[in-house]
Amino acid sequence: MQTENKTTTEQLHPPVVGLTGGIGSGKTTVSDTFADLGITVVDTDVIARQVVEPGTQALTRIAGHFGSDNVLQANGALDRQALREIIFTSPEEKQWLEALLHPLIRKETMRQIQQSQSTYTILVSALLLESGQHQWCQRVLLVDTPEQQQVARTVTRDDSTPEQVESIIRTQMSRKDRLSLADDIIVNDNSLDALTQAVKLQHKAYLELFNA
Repeated sequence: MQTENKTTTEQLHPPVVGLTGGIGSGKTTVSDTFADLGITVVDTDVIARQVVEPGTQALTRIAGHFGSDNVLQANGALDRQALREIIFTSPEEKQWLEALLHPLIRKETMRQIQQSQSTYTILVSALLLESGQHQWCQRVLLVDTPEQQQVARTVTRDDSTPEQVESIIRTQMSRKDRLSLADDIIVNDNSLDALTQAVKLQHKAYLELFNA
């Protein structure tokens, strides 16, 4: 299965580097830096929002299934927080939603990878390892951050409580398991300048690897 998925990605546009990390690890900052260096970034979180924008068939089905009053905002956009609360307490509803959205997200992800014109493509996914998306990639790049810093950054960014963030961390793959599965690691426990320099060094290494 792994070989088959990798072949599919190679036929689309090789090579693909999967970028992942826990909540608050700094994935967006890292991917933005790769983009500034001229690398195409395909972000599954962005795609997940695109496939449920107003007017899409997916949003129509979600509203029909859960009820418009329960999951739509006044302007017709998806109320992501309300939907998150519903599926958080119902594994069956979560399964229904994933069965609807995952094929759409996968199709759009592959389309964007195929259109990439850069030397390599960054595929950003918080669930890269959990979902099996890493099988599409030639390398897995992990942004590694100590849990204490993950919590502090997310609380500041999302106006969440430490308890809420810790609860999310517990549902994600452990730091130890991520480290064991990563091909390359950028440690984000210092300044923004230090992180930027680390990305630039990794970019240089990828150019040498993929141009060889």
